Amino acid sequence: MGSNLSNHSIVDDSDGSSHGKKSRIMSFHSKDQWKTHFTASKQTNKLMVIDFTATWCGPCRSMEPALKEYADKYIDVEFVKLDVDELPDVAMEFGVQAMPSFVFIKKGEVIDRVVGARKEELQKKIEKHRS
Repeated sequence: MGSNLSNHSIVDDSDGSSHGKKSRIMSFHSKDQWKTHFTASKQTNKLMVIDFTATWCGPCRSMEPALKEYADKYIDVEFVKLDVDELPDVAMEFGVQAMPSFVFIKKGEVIDRVVGARKEELQKKIEKHRS
């Protein structure tokens, strides 16, 4: 198999909106890599926002620019993108039933969520839970 690095990536800013800068959004493509990262995140009080998405989901794609903007703006928050088709078990563990779904985690516990392409609500909840 390939190296572990191939299963975890930083999402590239392919539309160039950030002038070629890499996005701060982490993406996991292997359940083992995700579990390792999630377990480590329980040791910190940092807010994690998980974007449960799918390549075929139009509303998910429409949220990408806002998510990149929030990731650049709120550097004290960790942003993670998980594809429900690649990691269906993880989506099921978090009770994801619609996309996009944004799940807010602190110390391994779900503290809030936003379901749907609701940019303003997402930003308000990031601001509410980040401190």
